[in-house]
Parts: sequence; C-alpha cells; structure tokens
Amino acid sequence: MKQLLFIVSLLFSTLAWSAPKSDLWPYWNQSNEVNSEQISHQNWQQFLDNYLIEQGQNTLVRYKAVNTADKTQLKQYIKRMEQVNPLDYSKAEQYAYWVNLYNAVTVDLILDAYPIKSITKLGGLFSFGPWGDDVVVVNGKSLTLNDIEHRILRPIWQDPRTHYAVNCASLGCPNLQPDAFTSNNTEALLEQAATEFVSSDKGVLVINNKLQLSSIYEWFAVDFGTEKQLIRHLDQYRTQPVMNTQNISYEYDWSLNQAN
Repeated sequence: MKQLLFIVSLLFSTLAWSAPKSDLWPYWNQSNEVNSEQISHQNWQQFLDNYLIEQGQNTLVRYKAVNTADKTQLKQYIKRMEQVNPLDYSKAEQYAYWVNLYNAVTVDLILDAYPIKSITKLGGLFSFGPWGDDVVVVNGKSLTLNDIEHRILRPIWQDPRTHYAVNCASLGCPNLQPDAFTSNNTEALLEQAATEFVSSDKGVLVINNKLQLSSIYEWFAVDFGTEKQLIRHLDQYRTQPVMNTQNISYEYDWSLNQAN
C-alpha cells in the first residue's frame, strides 16, 4: 500500500510541474522613473559573501555552515523587501529587487528544510517543488516564486537572460551570482551569468557529435525564439559555435546546489 501511494504521489508530482507561461500581472507593470533612489541589498550581499563557493563550473551554497544569526538576518532582509513598494522605483531598480527577492526566498526555503536532497521535495504532497506556494506579501498581495518569475520578470522585461539570473537551488540551474543585483550592475551580471552558463557543460554539451542542451531551452523555448535564434543566442556567449543541431537532447539536474 505504501509503495502504491509513493508511485501515485510521484506520478502526480511529475505531472503537476510544467514550465509556466509568461503571463503578465498588469498591476506590477508600473514604475516611477524619476526616482533615482536605490534599494539596499547589503544584507543579501553579505550572505552571498559568506556562503557561496566556486567548485568547478558550479557556484554552490554552504547551507550546512549557515549559522542561526545569518539565517535570522536573511529572514529580516526578506521582511524588509516585503515592506518596500517596488512600484515607487524605476524599472531598473525593480528588476534587481525582484531577482534578489526571488533568490533570497529560495535560499531561505532550502535552509528551513535542510538537510534536503532537492528543492523538488518541497511543497505539498502532490507538488513538484515550492514554486506555487505563497512565499511573500508585497503591497498587500501574496506572491509565489512563479508569480515573481513568470508574471512579473519575464513578461515585463522580456529578456531571456532572466533565466540566468533567478536561481532554483539546483545543480542544473544557472549559478547563483556572487553579487547581489543592483540597477547599476544588472547588465554586467546578466552577461556574466549568460556566459558562465552557456559555456558550461550543464548549459551546452557536445558528446560524440550530439548536442545536449539544458532543459531550460526546451521549457522556455518561447523566450529564446526559433531554433536558429536560440543557436545565435548561444553562439554569442561561446568561444566555439554550436554545431550538430540535427540531434539535440535536453538534460537538467535537480540535485541541490550545496557545497560539500
């Protein structure tokens, strides 16, 4: 009986997850471009400085090493972000705000559940991960991680590099960047993140004349355009052009991005 329940649960969890569409939440598509004030992400930067480590092609989080004080400070940072009205700021400032909030909340969810092997284990019984769960309240509106990524970031900015900016705490995901996003460094960080990912084996891998791409390019194909447009995008960030496009497969590693 237990085995049957496990199989049913696994089936429903797998079927329950599919790449969400970009679906604008109009309320968030407004800004105050005359406001040059910046939102401070110093506490998030401090966390990144203390707990990120590079290992090979991956930037990993030392979840096990995070002390109680820093866990509390991370939660306080998220609470402060909830008290910010992002609509009072410029679009450039908003982009950094949403990316940092998404990444900080994701790390916080992992820390609350740690030790855990994969973020996909979070969420309800029939859920594949926590992306559909309410995680923050901004301007009195409950938001999920899916809301931030697919109803705010993707539809408002329409920049495929957003997929390199938000981090899902998995080895297959583009690396969590060592710098908090700001309105000043966003362009440089997006280019850095894109270059890292496309140049890595988890982004683009050629094996025996076969091309293996990250599943991101399959799940969110609409953001990268036609196959030719995707290849042009990839070639922007590679030293060697992508070949063998007649035989493409997709792969993604959901293992936790934790440092040993």
